[in-house]
Amino acid sequence: MSDSKKSMSIIVHSGTLDKAYPPLMLAVAAAASDMHVDLFFTFWGLPLIKKNGLKKAKLPGLMRFGTFMMRRRIKKVGIAKLQELLEAAVETGNLNIYACTATMDLMMIKKEQLIPEVDGFIGAAGFMDIAVDADIHLFI
Repeated sequence: MSDSKKSMSIIVHSGTLDKAYPPLMLAVAAAASDMHVDLFFTFWGLPLIKKNGLKKAKLPGLMRFGTFMMRRRIKKVGIAKLQELLEAAVETGNLNIYACTATMDLMMIKKEQLIPEVDGFIGAAGFMDIAVDADIHLFI
């Protein structure tokens, strides 16, 4: 990454449908604009990058019963599915995906359970080393 290329780091800490869209939409927009993006999936965000995790995301709490209607509305207005957003961001070549090793241990998630697009397995300190030079930092 050159010094002139802008960058963004996003900590993805929630796996609900409503909180999974913003980091992925921002990541694909930034990556498509030739910004480098680092996504760090931790705590409840980590299950999103399990195989089929993006497909399983639901609305939180009692709103979970409205997940089907929300997915239908998302399709009707032409918003991409979560997995399509991730694929689009990956295709730019400007995205790195990291899984939090502490959360993997806590939730007993093995590397083999995660999607192949994961670029690395690091702890919080490792992500801070990556994110420290980013122009934009988000916690979603």
